Amino acid sequence: MGIAWLDRTRRPSAGRVLAVVSVLPALVVAGWLLAALPLLLAGWYQPVPALVLGAVVIGVLCWFALRRPFKVAEGATGRQVGAVVAVAVGSGVFNAIMHSEQLIVRRDPATYAQYATWLAGHGSLPIPAQAAAFGGADPALVFESVGFYDVGGSVVPQFMPGPPLLFAAGDWLGGLLLTPAVLGALAVLTLAGVVGRLVGGRWAPVAALAFAVSLPILYTSRTTFSEIPSLILLFGGLALVHDALARGSIQRRQGALAGLVFGLAVLVRIDGLRDVLPVLAFAGALIAWRRLGRPQGALGPPLLLGLAAGAGLGLLAAYVLARPYLSYLSRSVNPLLLICAAVLLLTLAGTLAAPRLARIRLPRWLPDVGAVLVVLVMVGLAVRPLLQTVRRVATTKEDKLTATFIEQTQKANGLPVDGTRLYSELSLHWVSWYVGVPVIVLATIAAAVLVRGLVRNGAPAEWLLPLAVIGWTTVTTLLRPEITPDQPWAARRLVPVVIPGLILLAVWGLEWVRNQAILRKYGRWITAAGTVLILAPPVITSIGIAFTPVERGERAAVEAMCAKIPPNASVLIVERVTGNRFTQLVRGMCGRPAAQVRPVSGDTADEADVRRVIARVRATGRVPVVLAAEEGQVAAYGPKTQVMALVTRQDERSLVDAPNGTWSLRINVWMAVG
Repeated sequence: MGIAWLDRTRRPSAGRVLAVVSVLPALVVAGWLLAALPLLLAGWYQPVPALVLGAVVIGVLCWFALRRPFKVAEGATGRQVGAVVAVAVGSGVFNAIMHSEQLIVRRDPATYAQYATWLAGHGSLPIPAQAAAFGGADPALVFESVGFYDVGGSVVPQFMPGPPLLFAAGDWLGGLLLTPAVLGALAVLTLAGVVGRLVGGRWAPVAALAFAVSLPILYTSRTTFSEIPSLILLFGGLALVHDALARGSIQRRQGALAGLVFGLAVLVRIDGLRDVLPVLAFAGALIAWRRLGRPQGALGPPLLLGLAAGAGLGLLAAYVLARPYLSYLSRSVNPLLLICAAVLLLTLAGTLAAPRLARIRLPRWLPDVGAVLVVLVMVGLAVRPLLQTVRRVATTKEDKLTATFIEQTQKANGLPVDGTRLYSELSLHWVSWYVGVPVIVLATIAAAVLVRGLVRNGAPAEWLLPLAVIGWTTVTTLLRPEITPDQPWAARRLVPVVIPGLILLAVWGLEWVRNQAILRKYGRWITAAGTVLILAPPVITSIGIAFTPVERGERAAVEAMCAKIPPNASVLIVERVTGNRFTQLVRGMCGRPAAQVRPVSGDTADEADVRRVIARVRATGRVPVVLAAEEGQVAAYGPKTQVMALVTRQDERSLVDAPNGTWSLRINVWMAVG
């Protein structure tokens, strides 16, 4: 059987085209991850096997997902679909032009970039420390750096391997730093497809544009973050579940595929465990419906099996490839695992008790109470800054570093210095900066109306899972963002679900308001006015920095530095900040063994330790090279030269306002050849 939507005997409708092009991104991302992970675990993640196996797996997933006719988004017109595609292409081109070049490891994007660079060039983990190039292990040598752990004499990258596997594929194609822009464009298509399914084709271009111009989306579509791939999988999973339920008969294979796509979000971000918890509960609800004889329940078991398979692969990858990262996050991961276990037990209990629960008659007032609770939750988040100041006393090394960073940022912002402040109480205000108060109000109205309808009579049933995913992740994210609170950095937490979810709800709310106004014969201008209210706030916030790329010039500066390091060098970095920034970069991008010399006190290594290691390097027949940030830090070890004098722009660090500019950034590196 062929893929039905490509049937040449009749032209596919615009709605079917939108339905197909909006699930393709999730299928491509999921297929690539399914092919790439086994190759990485086997140490064979190389271009030819990955491209061949990836093409096969992606083809199989597309065949399963698209082999039967779509009965969704049928109301979309060719003009609307064209507008969606134009927004996606425009987003990709614009962000490619304005892309960042974060290669020097200061924060997460460069860690992902260096992780991907290593995978693209070597295809295996862990990263060899190459101690032999320094005459063997030495107490003064440190092979780890920011984002890269020293584990048993090897170097293990931080973070889940999903995003680097995607970025490495972009590196093979010559566009490591352009890959985020491509993924951002695919995310626009994905969200527009969900809007077309749940709200209608009329609102798909509006939602796509509001999403594309929102600053956090611009931000994460220009550099190597994990949030955009996560968004593609989560909203792609919502689209696939909707399609499986909307077809003429229940499609078990499509249900399993949807669960698999959802589960693979764990391979991209460990927070994906939290994001897919509602899918677990929904699968349990479907199984309960099956016991009650409802046909939709047949989708429950395959959805649950697919979810378990995808999440299981993510957890396997975390255990095998990112165990130090899990240990670092144990304070948040362990409670999350307990919550997952509790949800699983509750789901199992609810499924077993389904016949008895079905006989319970809900009070008539419960739907109204549900709607009121939605409003109260949003009001509570809005007034939270008046009631609470979130603080955390530093007890670990990481907490102390975060507190120091916050204090420095407070000084730069002219704020009272208090390193315990986390500013999490402002989380809904962050959302208002980036999507606007009208979107929040419309989304709240929509959620209240939808909750009321679902509690009262189970309709509209297609909203049950989307509302659960959006509501759960939005509330938990806003309550505990768990991120350093400077903007636009902290805005990345809003990208996978919060911003796209609120935009989806807002356009549904606007359509509901429009229909109510039409009934009362004053809805003529609702569409135009509502569109302006949805689009204007994110444009106003984004315009300040949308046309200013950050950290440009880093690639050229890194390539120039690498060219000046002798081919047979062993690189010793004798100053802490330079070591954190450049150890893995020199190892991965320059192709030279690199290590830091441990500082005895302060930020600079003891000269005696450096000279001892230099002598050991010479004994191996290699050339000792010393790097540091200042001329005086390398002058004692041989002829010196400045190998990097980078002047560029970096992200603003705003704590209590939306970002509206960038800050200057200077990075100097001096080299001495011993």
